[in-house]
Amino acid sequence: MKDIFLIKGQQGKRRLNGSLPVYGAKNAALPALASAFLFKDGVNFENVPYIQDIEHSVKIIQALGGQAERQAARRWRVDVAAVNTTALDMERSKHMRASIVFTGPLLARYGQVSFPHPGGCVLGERPVDMFLSAFEKMGAAVRVEGGIYHLKVKGRKLREAEIFLRVPSHTVTETVMMAAVLAEGTTVIKNAALEPEIKNVADFLVSCGAKIKGAGTPVITVKGGSLLTCGKKVFLAIPDRIEAGSFLILAALAGEDLTIANCEPSHIESLIHSLERAGLSMRIGKNSITVRVSKDSKNSDFHAVNIKTHEYPGFPTDLQAPLAVFLTQVTGESNVFETIFDGRLNYAADLIKMGAKINVWNTHTMTVKGPSMLKGRELEGPDIRAGLAYILAAIVARGRSVINNVHYIDRGYERIEERLKAVGADIERISN
Repeated sequence: MKDIFLIKGQQGKRRLNGSLPVYGAKNAALPALASAFLFKDGVNFENVPYIQDIEHSVKIIQALGGQAERQAARRWRVDVAAVNTTALDMERSKHMRASIVFTGPLLARYGQVSFPHPGGCVLGERPVDMFLSAFEKMGAAVRVEGGIYHLKVKGRKLREAEIFLRVPSHTVTETVMMAAVLAEGTTVIKNAALEPEIKNVADFLVSCGAKIKGAGTPVITVKGGSLLTCGKKVFLAIPDRIEAGSFLILAALAGEDLTIANCEPSHIESLIHSLERAGLSMRIGKNSITVRVSKDSKNSDFHAVNIKTHEYPGFPTDLQAPLAVFLTQVTGESNVFETIFDGRLNYAADLIKMGAKINVWNTHTMTVKGPSMLKGRELEGPDIRAGLAYILAAIVARGRSVINNVHYIDRGYERIEERLKAVGADIERISN
């Protein structure tokens, strides 16, 4: 059975009012769950979004022999005392790239791990060479057989290493950081990613006995030690900055008096700055952002801005597609330069079919000219973030839209249709 979204567009009118709550960060919760393999006892997790990627992670833990119990809507407890294998579940891993974060803790604790090439959204080439190179420097032997990677520690434990990341990947940073917690000696990660989710995970590990310094900076130092102890401590996932940014763009497009609640505005400063340059006024609180625009105002009152994606704290690649929808509605010509993924502009073809004036020059560059009245269509969401962008486009469009591949959206946004409906969007989930 596959779900679809049916959306009746607002024809560019501002009808959304109320409060949109932001849930916990997917990119903090996923590595945090994997970190359970660094602990001698059970680990407690709060504010974990109940999305498909979390379900996949839980299934991976259970397939390894661990226990994962959902104690409340967003509360989990994971205990890995009974783990009986270090081979990641093949089907789950192939469907979720973040499954690779399990390799660091498993390799560090048990001395071996095997996994398939991780899957996920179709965003262009996403190699694993940085993971393998780091593990080899830390003393692991790598063998590839039948499309499966087999890693085994040559000595008693992983050893200290100095690792320079050619790209500041948050997934590589988190995975290597966690592996180093149980390694011998002191490991230094240079050109580390700066995302706040990394610090969120590191701060929790430190509270449980890990010796990590510099998380959230370009150089992270980890002094290896023994298994951690959680006790009654709880990992609390920070608000999802990509969800907050997506909702803020929706408010810019279709909000009359809309508040993005339970967020951390400092984590999306690059987006806030871009929207301010476009002419949008916002009231920014400690953990909320409110957009209040006259019902009679038009998006054409806003003007074009150029966007270049970059690793945090630059403009997030995960917000590039949603912001492109906003750029179709403003006055002027905007340039979008995607620097992270080769396939991230693929969604543009569907926006063009809806009536957007977009020229895609190559896999990394396109020009958006606005304003354009979008028309409802049937759309196939190609990935998590483009799927959310299609929802935004459908809400601002004229007529009805059908969005397929809802499972992609469900991987990153918990019950998105319920939250959008609560603020006035005309959206229905249909199972067929």
